[in-house]
Amino acid sequence: MKQVYIYDSTLRDGAQAQGISFTVMDKLKIVEALDDFGISYIEAGNPGSNPKDLEFFENVKKIKLKHAKIAAFGSTRRVNVSVEEDANVKSLLVADTPAVTIFGKSWDFQVLDILKTTLDENLRMIYDTIAFFKKHNKEVIFDAEHFFDGYKSNREFAIKSLQAAYDAGADCLCLCDTNGGTFPSDIQRITSEVVNKFGIAVGIHTHNDNGMAVANSIIAVEAGAVQVQGTINGFGERCGNANLCTIIPNLQLKMDYSCIPEENMAKLTPTARYISEIANVIHDERSPYVGKSTFAHKAGMHADAVLKNTVAYEHIDPKLVGNKRTFLMSEVAGRSAVLHMIRAVDSSITKDSPQTALILERLKELEHEGYQYEGAESSFELEVRKILGKYHHFFKLREFKVIINEPSLEGINSSAMIKIEVDGQEEITAADGDGPVNALDKAVRKALERFYPQIKEMKLTDYKVRVLDSSSATAAKVRVLIESTDGREVWTTIGVSTDIVDASWKALVDSIEYKLIKDTHC
Repeated sequence: MKQVYIYDSTLRDGAQAQGISFTVMDKLKIVEALDDFGISYIEAGNPGSNPKDLEFFENVKKIKLKHAKIAAFGSTRRVNVSVEEDANVKSLLVADTPAVTIFGKSWDFQVLDILKTTLDENLRMIYDTIAFFKKHNKEVIFDAEHFFDGYKSNREFAIKSLQAAYDAGADCLCLCDTNGGTFPSDIQRITSEVVNKFGIAVGIHTHNDNGMAVANSIIAVEAGAVQVQGTINGFGERCGNANLCTIIPNLQLKMDYSCIPEENMAKLTPTARYISEIANVIHDERSPYVGKSTFAHKAGMHADAVLKNTVAYEHIDPKLVGNKRTFLMSEVAGRSAVLHMIRAVDSSITKDSPQTALILERLKELEHEGYQYEGAESSFELEVRKILGKYHHFFKLREFKVIINEPSLEGINSSAMIKIEVDGQEEITAADGDGPVNALDKAVRKALERFYPQIKEMKLTDYKVRVLDSSSATAAKVRVLIESTDGREVWTTIGVSTDIVDASWKALVDSIEYKLIKDTHC
């Protein structure tokens, strides 16, 4: 297999995405996860930009990495400042990383209008900075910023910027589509020219502003690039960076390239979800390879075909990337899909078993009441377990009370008191919250953590309410969907009632009990 080196920029480019901010501890956790996955390079930030990054570089030295090299990121020396006196350059040296990534201008417009200097001075800035780090025995990657736009504007100067880096001893020339607007045909043609001209490694760094970052990265590899830069889940400024969670399996599973150790590919989905969790963003469930919807089948014909032969509607085995196949329970789901869910709980059940008929009848009853299990298969699994006698109640509710106080005080307008029983032991707790459901959620978790410490791992990530019969006005039934995660898996549960708090409570209980059943393998 041909080798492609994966260069992850989640901790820098990813952190520039709207709504994402990593603490030092977050960044250290991500480093360990990326290294465990088998990433070749981890770009960890700019040590000269803020004290948090300086603290990170001090702490990351204490982690013994198995696969990855840490790279510090920074710019060429400033205009008309010697490289030895440049504060940013000195901070990169202090970071003491085995690799250093230097970005410099390759577009004449950027040099003349943004840096306000001459083209010759810019070339000297590139040469001086890279030569400085090579003298200090660093592996140096040159990120040619705006290279493709620069090439189309002034091909001669863009190539000269690479030549300056090459002459200074750069180990890799990375071509950046910084504005994210280049098309694959141009990426292929220009990358191929650079690969043929220079006798060193060439990399590709693309952004997704035209929706082609993944395609551009892959076609650059086909043109000879051997390093691919990107981020986990495509996090990044504006429309994001090239999504490594799509690029890696495409290259390794479909194109005979080696990106990570083969045995680590099944860690792809858990790693993607873990980093979404640390970033505190909702994971994209429609993301190729790593989304919950990626291998989800709804139509009865599709589900039946997949159960007979998975290649009918799946391009790979989900287990290869650590994902799993799901069948959505809905009005268009066939008997085969329902039976597949039943057999996941008890493999001895067949389509002719009396339990199958009971479960199908119960499913119809619940749908008539307003339950809809598409996307809430966890609650359906619990119903199946109840009918099959494989359901374990982890706690009993004795009572709860919810009080709503208006006007709210600093966002806290509700309180909940709850009394539960676990194995004959009672626990009474109370909690305040931003709304009755939030207060109830906090109270029940506080009560249960004494008995089940793993509840601390759980958190609610999404909450949806739908009114089922608007003609009944405020007496209408509502359907509540709650999405929860423990950082490793995501599941959704459902509750239906004419009382929104009661519907929320039903969904919340299912969520907690599903977590406990999953952990104890009941």
